[in-house]
Amino acid sequence: MLAKLFSATVIGIEAFKIEIEVNPTGVSSVSNRDSAISIVGLPDAAVRESRDRIHSAFISSNFMPPQGFTVVNLAPADLKKEGSSFDLGIALGILGATGVVDPERLGRVAVLGELGLDGSTRPVRGALPIAAMFAQTAGVTALLVPEANAREAALAAGDKLPVFPVKSLRDAVELLNRGRGTPCRASVEEYSHSANEPDFADVKGQIAARRALEIAAAGAHHVLLSGSPGTGKSMISMRLPGILPPMTLNEMLETSQIHSVLGMLSKDQPLINCRPFRAPHHTISDAGLVGGGRDPRPGEISLAHNGVLFLDELPEFKRNVLEVLRQPLETGSVTVSRAAGSYTFPARFILCAALNPCPCGRGEVDLGCRCTAEEKRRYLKKLSGPLLDRIDLRVAVRQLSQNELLNAPSGESSAVIRQRVIAARERQLHRYEKYGIYTNSQLESALLQKFCQVSPSGETLLRDAVSRLKLSPRAYTRMMKTARTIADLANSEKISDDHLLEAISYREQEI
Repeated sequence: MLAKLFSATVIGIEAFKIEIEVNPTGVSSVSNRDSAISIVGLPDAAVRESRDRIHSAFISSNFMPPQGFTVVNLAPADLKKEGSSFDLGIALGILGATGVVDPERLGRVAVLGELGLDGSTRPVRGALPIAAMFAQTAGVTALLVPEANAREAALAAGDKLPVFPVKSLRDAVELLNRGRGTPCRASVEEYSHSANEPDFADVKGQIAARRALEIAAAGAHHVLLSGSPGTGKSMISMRLPGILPPMTLNEMLETSQIHSVLGMLSKDQPLINCRPFRAPHHTISDAGLVGGGRDPRPGEISLAHNGVLFLDELPEFKRNVLEVLRQPLETGSVTVSRAAGSYTFPARFILCAALNPCPCGRGEVDLGCRCTAEEKRRYLKKLSGPLLDRIDLRVAVRQLSQNELLNAPSGESSAVIRQRVIAARERQLHRYEKYGIYTNSQLESALLQKFCQVSPSGETLLRDAVSRLKLSPRAYTRMMKTARTIADLANSEKISDDHLLEAISYREQEI
């Protein structure tokens, strides 16, 4: 008897529906084994190995293994199938084909899950995007997933598709034979925003750096902090996510989807509900940063989607690694091309980078620096002009004096700064609601001319800045976007000369 049911595979971060067809022929295989399972449809090694896991799970669960030769087809046959998530579906298909499970009921469900040798189910990657895909798919009336993936899948499926958690193969069989069960329920409200984020109130002094990060948060601008070791560059950067606006539902689901396909969501926290902060080490490869591999998967910049990517010791990163940041810094996405096709991953993040002024890090003679001018030049030469052009704000983080270190009062808390950032973002949302963008950093040329007009005296300031700083067209437009954000923080619809002067000052900073 032919049995059919549905499962899914994830390619890149996109889920694709897979139909599992099982046909036990009853004929002994050419290998003279009592039973054999042939899996066709471009399975990888992990899928082919499911034959042994399923055989052991059948015996442990007191089910008779299939006799003779059984063909399992994963359709469409020209789509590569990866991973262990087909184990449970193939096992149920075999039981449906042999009459243990009602094949008609089985044909209306989608199934995910890896099987242990004892018949228990284990979590799989990508349950969230798969559940979201099946929630929009006609003909599927239920989704069966391992218990550890249930809440993650239920968040994506919502009220459109019931999600049933199963602990084992036998649990899944009993659920299907009963025809009823208790679906998992989950809502975004269950997962409150973490209150344990680092607070700007802990930062003493550093008014210029605090201001720069507030502007970066308000307009989604990239920022570069320069200063000697121990001045607080990392400490300040870690507090940037805490002043960004709360994530919207769409942002939570987008970010969680990326973590899901990499298997980074836990049973207890199946939703990313606070802004990501990713800080990869400078030894990372370009594939690790932007994504890639033989079967491309998202990298660190996609894990930082809707949050912050912090690159400490920026010149220590390999040059080719830094250069691949150019596209995502401009477009908010990254495209990885391979022989099998192209994969596009979302990567809209705020880059917060930090560097020392010279190889030894001290930067000044009175602080003990002995680096020559040529050594400093070679050190900073690792950063290309096109990359630096894409960073809107450059700010020096200076060494605190003894008095400031011991006696400076605490600054504003992240909660206070965040309210100003939210107000500035709301102005941008209202201004750009007809144009499909939501921050100043996304402004294109036509909208830049429309919303970033300046006075005649402001035009004089701009001409002088372009000439004196030798700004490229890209650097000029990014400076104007920064000025627009500064005006929004000041609750001003017009860009004044003061706003321009502050924006220009962030381009004057030497590195």
